[in-house]
Amino acid sequence: MISPTRRSFLLGASAAACFSSSGQAAGSFEVTRTDAQWRAMLTETQYLVMRKEKTENPYTSPLNDEKAAGTYICRGCDLPLYASRTKYDSGTGWPSFTAPLKNAVGTKPDNTLFTTRTEVHCRRCGSHLGHIFDDGPAPTGKRHCLNGVSLVFVAK
Repeated sequence: MISPTRRSFLLGASAAACFSSSGQAAGSFEVTRTDAQWRAMLTETQYLVMRKEKTENPYTSPLNDEKAAGTYICRGCDLPLYASRTKYDSGTGWPSFTAPLKNAVGTKPDNTLFTTRTEVHCRRCGSHLGHIFDDGPAPTGKRHCLNGVSLVFVAK
C-alpha cells in the first residue's frame, strides 16, 4: 500500500511528467516542422534539448567559453536571439546572458523540478533554450542560462 505522502509525491511527479515533454502546441509558432523533420536536422542531444526540453551537461558546450563579438542564433530557425555583449561567465557551466534581443524569445512556467522556474524558448520555432533566473548581474539582474546545443554563434 502506498502511504498518503508517497501517493501525493507520485501523483505530483506523474502530473509534472505529463506537462514536461514538449509543452509546444503544433502550429503555434511561425516555423513548424514534423517530429521526423526535427530529428533529421538535429543530433540526438540537440533534439532532446530543443524539442523535449532536456538539459545538456554543464561545461560541455564550446559556446560556454566563446568570447568573440557576434550574435547567438537559434539552431532551429536561425532567429537572432542574444548579442555577445550581454554574455557573461556565470560559473554555472552553461552560456549565460543578461537579456535577449528584442522580440526574440518567449517564456512559460516550468514546474518539472518540484519548483517553478521560467523556461525560455525561441519565439519563432519554439525550441527550448534554457531557463531564466533572478540571480544575474546588472543591469537586468537576470541570468538566461542556456543550452549551447540550442544555439549557433555567428561572429561579427
